[in-house]
Amino acid sequence: METTTLNISGMTCGHCVASVTEELEALDGVDNVSVDLNAGGISTATVTANRSLSSAELGEAVAEAGYLVVDADA
Repeated sequence: METTTLNISGMTCGHCVASVTEELEALDGVDNVSVDLNAGGISTATVTANRSLSSAELGEAVAEAGYLVVDADA
């Protein structure tokens, strides 16, 4: 199992969390997604998968939900 933590900007509510969770869970190999909402700030999503996930595919899934993966110091 591999665990990856993403920093995501633009999330403000529970619907945002649901959208990001749905898109990340749709990726092949993803077993669990946990999102910690920081409304108006940088939220984090922890993704656990049974295979290595590229930053590109994770970023594309988050973008599909309408948000942006950013650096931790953004």
